[in-house]
Amino acid sequence: MSSFSVTEPSARQKYFAGTLVSLYAIITLLPLLWIIATGFKSPSDAIAYPPEVFFEPTLEGYVNLFTTQTRVTAEAAAELGEPQTWYEQIVRDNDMIIVGPSRYGERFFNSVIIGFGSTFLCIVLGTAAAYAFSRFRVPLKDDLMFFILSTRMMPPIAVAIPIFLMFRQLGLNDTHAGMILLYTAVNLSLSVWLIHGFIDEIPIEYEEAALIDGYTRFQAFYKIVLPQAATGIASTAIFCLIFAWNEYAFAVLLTSGTAQTAPPFIPTIIGVGGQDWPAVAAGATIFLVPVMVFTILLRKHLLRGITFGAVRK
Repeated sequence: MSSFSVTEPSARQKYFAGTLVSLYAIITLLPLLWIIATGFKSPSDAIAYPPEVFFEPTLEGYVNLFTTQTRVTAEAAAELGEPQTWYEQIVRDNDMIIVGPSRYGERFFNSVIIGFGSTFLCIVLGTAAAYAFSRFRVPLKDDLMFFILSTRMMPPIAVAIPIFLMFRQLGLNDTHAGMILLYTAVNLSLSVWLIHGFIDEIPIEYEEAALIDGYTRFQAFYKIVLPQAATGIASTAIFCLIFAWNEYAFAVLLTSGTAQTAPPFIPTIIGVGGQDWPAVAAGATIFLVPVMVFTILLRKHLLRGITFGAVRK
C-alpha cells in the first residue's frame, strides 16, 4: 500500500501548478515585452499590420524621445556638414536636425522627486501613527482607524476640483511640494493600516524587556520594533511608490510645466505625421526601471519573517 502525504503535492499536482504559473507569467509579461520591443522599432514597423514580430532593431525611438527635432531641406542639411555622432546620423536619415534636448528628462526627474518624496513621508508618518495606534491607549482608536481607512474608499479623483481650487489659493499648483503633499495624503491611510497590522504581530514583551534593561521608548522602537517591522515597511513603501509613480489624473489637472511628471508627458510625444509610438514605448520602458530597481533592492526584506523565528505570544 503506497504512502500518501497530505502536505506534499503529487507529481501531477506539481506539473499542473507549474503549467498554470508559466501561463500566467507569459500572459503577464507579453505586453511588457511588446512595449520594450516597440521601443527598438522604426515608426513604420511599429504601426505595421500585421504586427512585425521580427524586425531590424534601431535606436530611433530613444533618439526621438530625448531630442527635439525640426525638418530641414537637403540643401540646409548639406550646409551643416557631416553628422558628428551616431544619433545625429539617425536624425539626418529622416531629413531632420536636432535643435535641442526634449523635456522627457525633466519630467522623469520630477517623477523621481515626487514619487520617492511622497513615499518617504508616507513611511515616516505612517510608521509613527501605526506604532501609536498599536502600542498606546488612543481614545476612540477603532473609530479613528475606520475614519483613516474610509479616506481610502473614496476615489481620489472625486475631490479633484476642490483640491484644484485649494491648491490655486495656496499657490501649490504645478509645484513639487504640492504634489508630494497630495500623494502623501492619499497614500497615508494605506500606509497606516498596512504597517499597523505588522506591528501588532510583534510581541510587546520585547519592548517591555528593553525598557527594563534601560532603553528609552524611542530606543526600543528604533532598535526592536523597526527591524522586525522591516518586512511590512518595505511592502508598504512599494505600494505607495507604485501609486505615486503611476498616478495620472492629478498630475494632468495640477501640473503643466515645472512639476509635470512623466505619465502625462509620455502620451504627448508626437513624431512626423502623428504619434511617435517607438518614442512612447521607449519612454514607458525607461519609466519602468526605477520601480523595478526599488523592488529588487527591497526584495530581501520582503522574504524575511516578521519576527525572525521569535517566541510566540
